Amino acid sequence: MPQPLTSLNPPAGAMLALHDVRKTFNAGTVNEVRALRGVNLSLPAGAFLVILGGNGSGKSTLLNAVAGAFRVDEGRIHIAGQDVTRWPEHARARLVGRVFQNPFTGTAPTMSIAENLALAARRGLRRGLGWALPGRLKAELRDQVSQLAMGLEDRLDNAIGSLSGGQRQALTLLMANWLKPELLLLDEHTAALDPKSADQVIRLTSQLITRHRLTTLMVTHSMQQAVNLGDRIVMMHQGSVACQFEGADKQRLGVPDLLARFEELRRRDMLDETAATLLHDTYI
Repeated sequence: MPQPLTSLNPPAGAMLALHDVRKTFNAGTVNEVRALRGVNLSLPAGAFLVILGGNGSGKSTLLNAVAGAFRVDEGRIHIAGQDVTRWPEHARARLVGRVFQNPFTGTAPTMSIAENLALAARRGLRRGLGWALPGRLKAELRDQVSQLAMGLEDRLDNAIGSLSGGQRQALTLLMANWLKPELLLLDEHTAALDPKSADQVIRLTSQLITRHRLTTLMVTHSMQQAVNLGDRIVMMHQGSVACQFEGADKQRLGVPDLLARFEELRRRDMLDETAATLLHDTYI
């Protein structure tokens, strides 16, 4: 099992490193939520980490912290050896590709498939006044889209908003990977899809990550996906890393094993609540 970071410097070869990351929402109010409670995590280049957890466990908050959706209260975040802790989300975009849960997030629905992909291809570059797509780029777009095996290479002029959720999510995944980001973030990117489309997008996800050796952080609620994908699983609970599985332990892992671990965490919470109630009744 990887050891927690012991200094503010990321481990050698780490593509992603988090040191004692903490985040509290609505601090000091009755609605206070300690979403991240000292998370330490490192991910080497080319690794594929899957994050599991129940509602409120901190898994999505962790992904948003890495993406820069908000500033963490404490701790440091390094991506590709750079301290990005205070970088805003748009500044991290040149290092990070992201696919959201909603297939309609991250694209311009009234623009064509080709125009959306062209924007992804020019991410981080200065924008000129012209908008015409060069012939060479059009050929590249067609070639890349044909690899999705969805027949969309013949529909590049169609508005992306006219596509099904599965088709749009496949294109969004292609857009996120176009410039080969240092880190790919997948935010429950099949949760809103029907089972057939979800399976299709998961196969595409695995192919792209393997082909380009992308360092990947994927949040999912699907235990089957967690078992089948990636080389490491982290289970979040109450804002902390509760347990991890990798190597031979990950390979032997099955859905029943994960269910048993979730049940163990639930039972522990129930015991903690019972103990707190007993203490309250004893001293009040």
